[in-house]
Amino acid sequence: MGTALVYHEDMTAARLLWDDPECEIECPERLTTALERLQQRGLEQRCLQLAAREASEAELGLVHSPEYVALVRGTQALGTGELQTLSGQYDAVYFHPSTFHCARLAVGAALQLVDAVLAGAVRNGLALVRPPGHHSQRAAANGFCVFNNVAIAARHAQRQHGLHRILIVDWDVHHGQGIQYIFEDDPSVLYFSWHRYEHGRFWPYLRESDADAVGQGPGLGFTVNLPWNQSPGPRGEDPAVLPGRASTDAPWPQVGMGNADYVAAFLHVLLPVAFEFNPELVLVSAGFDSAIGDPERPGVHPECPGSPGPSLDEPPAARPHEALAQDRALTALGKVLYLLDRILDGQVSSGIAVTPACAAAATLDVAIRCGLSHGAQRLLCLAVGQLDRPPDLTDDGRNLWLNIGGKEAAALSMFHVSVPLPGTTGGFLSCVLALVLPLAYSFQPDLVLVALGPAHGLRDPQAALLAALLRGPAGGRVLALVDEESTPQLVVVLARVLHGEAAPSLGPFSMASPEDVQALMQLRGQLEPRWKMLQVASEAGGPGSG
Repeated sequence: MGTALVYHEDMTAARLLWDDPECEIECPERLTTALERLQQRGLEQRCLQLAAREASEAELGLVHSPEYVALVRGTQALGTGELQTLSGQYDAVYFHPSTFHCARLAVGAALQLVDAVLAGAVRNGLALVRPPGHHSQRAAANGFCVFNNVAIAARHAQRQHGLHRILIVDWDVHHGQGIQYIFEDDPSVLYFSWHRYEHGRFWPYLRESDADAVGQGPGLGFTVNLPWNQSPGPRGEDPAVLPGRASTDAPWPQVGMGNADYVAAFLHVLLPVAFEFNPELVLVSAGFDSAIGDPERPGVHPECPGSPGPSLDEPPAARPHEALAQDRALTALGKVLYLLDRILDGQVSSGIAVTPACAAAATLDVAIRCGLSHGAQRLLCLAVGQLDRPPDLTDDGRNLWLNIGGKEAAALSMFHVSVPLPGTTGGFLSCVLALVLPLAYSFQPDLVLVALGPAHGLRDPQAALLAALLRGPAGGRVLALVDEESTPQLVVVLARVLHGEAAPSLGPFSMASPEDVQALMQLRGQLEPRWKMLQVASEAGGPGSG
């Protein structure tokens, strides 16, 4: 199974027919540019390509009223003046004779993608659609959006595929109030949105975009809003900005939220809630305006925290270990070093190797030294179980050693951290999301070594989740070293997640113990001064405060 790409060139047909600076940013090039970039990077060819179909009016009716669907259908026969008049009845919307066709294709693309994923034809996918959908409501267009593509896709997954738990993640810079309104009383759909809010002064200027809007009735607690608040932008301009900014001579107001803020929100809010909700399907409303400063527009997008550590004058030599004297251990080491070279050379993205229990520590030691001397500027080693840090490994900023399974929570240095293995699902997730991943993303390693040593104590789903999540910080470059006493099933599940498959469920959720929480918080307190992504609190009234 791979990735699907759903697209149809007819979605470029609709365009603005009159002068409207507010709406002119919603143009066909929004779609064609994205497709061209996928083609340039060779990504389109790697996907299963599907041509979007038109959604039926019955499918549109899963979310929208018959009267509203009929109104949009009628725009096909209207002249330019009539279209402009109708458009003026809505907020930041324009209609075109092709709008109905384009909007049905946009919904149909989302439905095709859901069907392909749930039928097992692909693992995941991207629907390139236009017009967008997350602002549109049951009987109203809004903010360039005509039909609510993601909301209809969710209802379709429920009705046609029998799903009971769907997570919608909305990372557009504007709040997707349309999705929120549709599902605010529905506990089967968890809606998570992070968006710019400015205490209600940023479009769509809604009180219900704030953090205290959490759903209602049976859906109470199943709406999660994470609003960004900040001071006015450059030149003192008011932050009340509409969905599109047509002018290119004035900079987009800086909200001051950087990578650390987004990763902190992801790790400390979204993922804990998502793991507990345990969705059967995740739908992403992937608006790109929160990434307005991508690498093509340098100086706007916040830089990733962390920088390369100092290089060594002399690369460290791999000294012989007594534990590697056995032929079996040397054979295993040879396989490890072969995989390591191929990962660092870019021939493969990840790998997995089984090591003899008697040589696990020695193999890891050699792997760390060879990784650092063969091209890795920063190497993260996550050691689980009875594995001690090599005694002469220096704290030079090039290696970060994290041990899960130590006797006590301790930061022996900023680059040598140990924590006991929590005994509950909640404790394990807290350790991973509140400590391991923030450190990993702050460190920005070129390579991650995941070493499961003797008596590591991880269940297969826990080990798989660790390996899967640590692919992100290192761009997929993960080498897993597994003790030979582990079960064959563990090797299989690790190989699957390193290949891109989802990690298996952790099972029933159980809360972290007070002792585990206290130890974790004390450890975070010791490490916060050095690691930016552990610094999630701000002074009252300061930048980013609610």
